[in-house]
Amino acid sequence: MTRPTRVLRLIGVGVRTHVSYMSRSPIEITFAVLVPLVYATLAVYLFRAAGDPDRLLTASVGAGLMGIWGSVLFGSGGAVQNQRWLGTLETLVVAPTPLALVLLPITLATAVIGTYAMGATVLWGVLLFDVPLDFAHPLLFLVAVPVCVLALGMMGLLLAATFVLLRNANALANPLDTPVWLLSGLLVPVTVLPAWTHPISWALPTTWGARAVHAAASGGDVVPPLLTALALGAGYALAAVLVLGRVERRARAAATLALA
Repeated sequence: MTRPTRVLRLIGVGVRTHVSYMSRSPIEITFAVLVPLVYATLAVYLFRAAGDPDRLLTASVGAGLMGIWGSVLFGSGGAVQNQRWLGTLETLVVAPTPLALVLLPITLATAVIGTYAMGATVLWGVLLFDVPLDFAHPLLFLVAVPVCVLALGMMGLLLAATFVLLRNANALANPLDTPVWLLSGLLVPVTVLPAWTHPISWALPTTWGARAVHAAASGGDVVPPLLTALALGAGYALAAVLVLGRVERRARAAATLALA
């Protein structure tokens, strides 16, 4: 079996294992089920109050993206913390498998769990608020959502890499939730934000993934932002590998790896 095949098999088995583990966690289930529906309800009412009923599908899709991002963010923060609590972090670090390939399936699994948010918010909007399922590019939408999920997973991997040194990673994850989805244009366009925030938005793969998903739903160019999201996601994955190597060496030297 060639090395790329082994890596893909490792990622596939890891994602399946962690999805099964998360799907049995009451906290994960509650968060994944209820929070996206709250987002969707608030988004639809806000768009209706603004006198923009033609963009209710955009509101539902944006709320779904917010749910995916929340799942990835808190899953990445908990990826390291949970291993500390379970007493397996040291074993994972000293294993022959690179730590990046250990954390990547966890962040991708949180993104996969988060994809429920997209289907739930759209269905919630259709059943309760009569949101029309008028997708401009239905097939491209089905492609854009997994690409966006993958880009979010790569961003989550970089976050998980920086969280290795933190004793309580969730404390940092909490204040990152709202700023990132605002800067990424998950619900409202980036153009309404101050001009100085635009370079930050352009550097986030979530921005381009969300742009591709919204373009597929409402109309517009889908492929260019889709490719940009993939390119930035690959860049974030490479940065995560480099950061993990440095962080791992520092944690070993400072003896802070297993501190809870």
